[in-house]
Amino acid sequence: MRLDKFLKTSRLIKRRTVAQMACEQGRVHVNERIAKSSAVIKPGDTVHLELGSRALTVKVIEVPEKNVRAQDAANLYEVIEELRRPPEVLEWLPEDEGW
Repeated sequence: MRLDKFLKTSRLIKRRTVAQMACEQGRVHVNERIAKSSAVIKPGDTVHLELGSRALTVKVIEVPEKNVRAQDAANLYEVIEELRRPPEVLEWLPEDEGW
């Protein structure tokens, strides 16, 4: 299955076009390599996503033949690591304003 379709089917990313854009921007890695949206995903692969303030690493457990129900989507992967970074401090705010 293509990487962009797997990301959408597993509901790691909501829309396939967003998954394609993330791949084009180099925000998706498969087995520690930057991956194109057309990369073939198979069980055992490691997928790392960098989206906004969130970084997520998952191991692919199962690749479905077709779409799956929302309740079953989380069974397609195992979360290895999830990081949530705090939002960047806005540099344009003056420090003496009491923000």
